[in-house]
Amino acid sequence: MTARTAFPSAPLPSRQSFPFVTWLRSRLLVRWYDRHLQRLDLAEIDDHLLRDLGLTPQDVRRECAKSFWQT
Repeated sequence: MTARTAFPSAPLPSRQSFPFVTWLRSRLLVRWYDRHLQRLDLAEIDDHLLRDLGLTPQDVRRECAKSFWQT
């Protein structure tokens, strides 16, 4: 007796068949990593340079407390 399934067996698509999804995923990972690095750099800026940028230490703490996927 053979097992019955709701969906007929079909070969799984290879990763090559979805180049846009792969490209999009890699772009998203690069963006997240870049955002993480920018927040690390922002945390190291001196107070007098922050004033030149128009930022307060509270602004920096708030931004650096965000997760890498948050804008």
